[in-house]
Amino acid sequence: MDIKTCPKCSAQWINGQLFWYTGKSGNEEDLAGLVCNNYGNSQCINRMKGVVTGDTWEKRLKDLEKLEDGMLE
Repeated sequence: MDIKTCPKCSAQWINGQLFWYTGKSGNEEDLAGLVCNNYGNSQCINRMKGVVTGDTWEKRLKDLEKLEDGMLE
């Protein structure tokens, strides 16, 4: 079994599959958009750091605003 842990955010890759610190499986693009691109540094081991195609906090906020608008109608 191959386990790699990011020293910056504690995300883990087990046999190449990313798992968040919470243990939930994820993808490297979302990790980059939500964590690495904003808070990562030279310790970050995510190979997708710098990629902007994943999920971001801005995208999540827009989704919540759309949901709220739909509830108010």
